[in-house]
Amino acid sequence: MPTASSSASSKPAAVAGEPLGGQLGRRVRDLRTHRGWSLEALATASGVSRSMLSQIERDRANPTLAVTFRIARAFGMTLGELVEAPNATSSVTVIRANDKAYHYRSDVDCRIRTLSPLNLEKDVEFYEVALEPGGALRSSPHFEGTREFLTVQKGRVRVESAGDSDVLDRGDSATYRADVPHAIVNAGKSLALVFLVDIYR
Repeated sequence: MPTASSSASSKPAAVAGEPLGGQLGRRVRDLRTHRGWSLEALATASGVSRSMLSQIERDRANPTLAVTFRIARAFGMTLGELVEAPNATSSVTVIRANDKAYHYRSDVDCRIRTLSPLNLEKDVEFYEVALEPGGALRSSPHFEGTREFLTVQKGRVRVESAGDSDVLDRGDSATYRADVPHAIVNAGKSLALVFLVDIYR
């Protein structure tokens, strides 16, 4: 990914007999931290006040169902997924193409959309990357042992890793080290669209 990726936090295990509030507070804090959001950012996304979110994370507030639902929706999750209630989640998780919660980055040259659930244990991450002509996604080294797997859906790109490079056309795939400086560069004259998988060891 574009910046040094953090290793994925695991889902907190439920403690028998523990009030939902305690579990929820840790869950919200872990999800927010992993996404790199401030309390202010989560407040904006959810419509829940910063002070209320702070109290929830510190287990000093017992949120209503409506408030909990707003927080879940901000993370692109169902209520059951957020509270991790047994049997509350569906066996099918859908990420809609127009769900802005999954748009990791969007600027003039590069757009990145997360295709893996945000609550997934992050030893694997799946992305769609769109690069305009001249655009590039340059990344600092990820954790030791990390590799990226890339498939070109549209256009032409150049993959760079540790001083090596190769050009890929539509339908081509490549794997390369991502624990060194690496980059995906649009090497053509039209939009390039690639699917990218990060695997952390």
